[in-house]
Amino acid sequence: MKPTLPEPALDQLFRQARTYNAFDGEVDDAILHRLYDLLKWGPTTANTCPARFVFVKSAEAKAKLGPALDEGNHAKTMAAPCTVIVAYDMAFYEKSPVLFPHTDAKSWFDGKSEDELRTICLRNGSLQGAYLLLAARSLGLDCGPMSGFDNTMVDAAFFAGTNWRSNFLVNLGRGDPASIFARSPRLGFDEACRIE
Repeated sequence: MKPTLPEPALDQLFRQARTYNAFDGEVDDAILHRLYDLLKWGPTTANTCPARFVFVKSAEAKAKLGPALDEGNHAKTMAAPCTVIVAYDMAFYEKSPVLFPHTDAKSWFDGKSEDELRTICLRNGSLQGAYLLLAARSLGLDCGPMSGFDNTMVDAAFFAGTNWRSNFLVNLGRGDPASIFARSPRLGFDEACRIE
């Protein structure tokens, strides 16, 4: 077995990591490149990598995103230094000859129904979104993942004429500790797990 990460690293990634509701600081393009260069290594089915990421930073991009946000998410998202639209590409399998070159994986997917493809995209794209959260935390960024927006509006504003579809949003920056709620409980092992 590989060595366990040191306790402070586990705290940063999991135990002390929180969902923030207010952010400041700056998220420069270089750290977004580092972020993607970490998260891209997480596993997906047949290395499909269906997730696509739009880093919303400019005033113009925020103006496109704003109308799609639920009221409770609007102010914090408009103020965040960066909001990631975690999306997925319904035509992900077109990249299979490059991403899974040792066999004809494209043929495994190109005859599937839209519902089947969406399930594959949501499963694997959500995994990649979770890798984004862990990569961001490992690089010292705080995160605010959320639903609470109109997917149809986001897709029309950012992905019109493409096969990309929005999944969820993540605000990134330096989190304000005053913006977090008291830590909610989690299920214990015996409530959530079985060993058979």
